[in-house]
Amino acid sequence: MYKTKIDLSEKVRRAVITVLNERLADAIDLQSQVKHAHWNVKGPQFIALHELFDKISDVLLEQIDDVAERITSLGGTAEGTVTVAAKRSKLKNYPLSITAGKDHLYYLSTQLAVFGKAVRAGIDDTAKLGDADTADLFTGVSRSIDKYLWFLEAHLQDKA
Repeated sequence: MYKTKIDLSEKVRRAVITVLNERLADAIDLQSQVKHAHWNVKGPQFIALHELFDKISDVLLEQIDDVAERITSLGGTAEGTVTVAAKRSKLKNYPLSITAGKDHLYYLSTQLAVFGKAVRAGIDDTAKLGDADTADLFTGVSRSIDKYLWFLEAHLQDKA
């Protein structure tokens, strides 16, 4: 731990950093899965999905940066390598063989839902630890994930 004048105890900061690093791993994994879908989507909705997946990837990259910077501001180390993310991520492996737009939508919406649930748990966990700022950061991430989950699911909801 690095020294900081943030008025949270070292014990609280360590616990919050653990939660943040867990979500950082998930976010890095998720962003790479979304980019994989962006590169490999095929079908009649190609351009719309290609662009949507790219937008989601960009949003996730911003969130990754915010989470990592919160870790370091609390005196921790942002453990954000691909190797670490692969070991820690709670997301399922993304099927590399799919190409159809609907299949990508299904898998990505499932992964976003899993990530969103973990982020909401992070809101509760960090609030209980007394770190309202990290809980607020997670709230913003959650709101954004829910929005893009809606965008993905809207493509799958073709019944009136």
